[in-house]
Amino acid sequence: MLFNSYEFIFIFLPTVLLCFHLIGKRGHHRVAIAWLICASLFFYGWWNPAYLSLLLFSVLFNYTVGISLSNTSGRNLLSKTILTIGVSVNLAILGYFKYANFFVGNLNALSGTNLILNEVILPLAISFFTFQQIAYLVDAYRSKTKEYNFLHYCLFVTFFPQLIAGPIVHHKEMLPQFAKDSVYKLRSKHLAIGITIFALGLFKKVVLADGISIYATQVFDAAEAGVMLTFFEAWGGALAYTFQLYFDFSGYSDMAIGIARMFGIRLPLNFNSPYKATSIIDFWRRWHITLSRFLRDYLYISLGGSRKGKIRRHINLMITMILGGLWHGAGWTFILWGGLHGFYLIVNHGWRALFNNRKNTRLGSFCAWAITFLMVVISWVPFRAESIFGANNLLQAMAGVNGISLPMSLESTFVNYGLSSLVNLFTFNGMFNNGLYGDNSVAICWIFLLLLISTFFPNTQQLMRNHKPAFETYKGELTRWSYKWIEWEKTTSWALFTSIILTISILSLSGESEFLYFQF
Repeated sequence: MLFNSYEFIFIFLPTVLLCFHLIGKRGHHRVAIAWLICASLFFYGWWNPAYLSLLLFSVLFNYTVGISLSNTSGRNLLSKTILTIGVSVNLAILGYFKYANFFVGNLNALSGTNLILNEVILPLAISFFTFQQIAYLVDAYRSKTKEYNFLHYCLFVTFFPQLIAGPIVHHKEMLPQFAKDSVYKLRSKHLAIGITIFALGLFKKVVLADGISIYATQVFDAAEAGVMLTFFEAWGGALAYTFQLYFDFSGYSDMAIGIARMFGIRLPLNFNSPYKATSIIDFWRRWHITLSRFLRDYLYISLGGSRKGKIRRHINLMITMILGGLWHGAGWTFILWGGLHGFYLIVNHGWRALFNNRKNTRLGSFCAWAITFLMVVISWVPFRAESIFGANNLLQAMAGVNGISLPMSLESTFVNYGLSSLVNLFTFNGMFNNGLYGDNSVAICWIFLLLLISTFFPNTQQLMRNHKPAFETYKGELTRWSYKWIEWEKTTSWALFTSIILTISILSLSGESEFLYFQF
């Protein structure tokens, strides 16, 4: 069941929300939690009921390991052994379902063997609920958290707004909120804030992300088929995917936060205008924030972080980002993507060490933003491509290897603006071709519009900041938007605006499209 589906919006969500509050306001908090867990399991099982057993096994196993860690005193040999077993089992399950096919395929290619493994289908959300529980086990080992109530632990793992694609939540961030009596009473303020954020997220997904997706798909499919793309076609496809992924994931993150807020629960911020970043370090403080936090706290720091010298820090950064790439998918394209970002981060740290004391000028900040954005767009190519061949084909076209030519559909546009002489010049030099798109001007408008929205407009959290819809994963990560008049308040104008974008979004639900991060 998708957030952007009729059955979720009109049946599942209202039913679960209403019953939760009807049960909870009578003081039956445990029953309300049990109802929410059952609803979340139903939500997960909607895709494939067979994988419910895997989710339940994961919950039971990690709860048992967590209890064992909480009952051992200190970081002794016994607790280290229990933690090692717990993390190893989690990684083994994740490794089998996510990487078995990749490993066998590469082994056959390298050794010439013909090992046959029945295709292993990736269970939905396995990366997210596995990492969330690994973080819980490590925190229990470090005596930062503990949970003896099985019902509460089930809710921590299965809470449906964040079950499928995050954010990756710490136990101490969510469970204490369900201990408050106010959560079980339906509040009009929570409902209004939650519906507004959900509507903004739904609009980002079904109107903006899905709207530009066709321009990305055409180019990447052509690159995989070996088509010699032109310079502008290649960049158009790369930019289209850049914004498709942005608004798809931003939309999902908003919808998850909005749904949770309807229940009176605040989730951690997971997305903070990453295309406004002026460095790759800044980008990773803004993109998939809870995953970045997990990789930093449980992998990078565990490897030694920056405590063992610059060379070791760079090695740790590269290992962390390559494994972060593999977390997204079992493929060499994801390893390449992770390696690129590892290289970017190493260069960024080196630059800061050399020029950290220099004063930033407006021109300098703009150049820093432009370089960062350019590098991010380039890195999205292997992230999206289905193979190294497809990624290489597209990157070569972006570098101008296939020549630079303008789409034929722009010829009439130039003529309409009185640029006939320029058209004649381009035609004489063979700079027009039939092009991949039927109407390139529409694709250009889409790309330009989404660039403006993602870099100049306030994000959802800034619009709602007076009501703190989500808590900041990093302290002080939200900057104040200077136009206070646009910030959300419980007013008629905002109610009208929310109704309009919600209506447009629902009418745009012509066909269900999964969120891109569901495949990870």
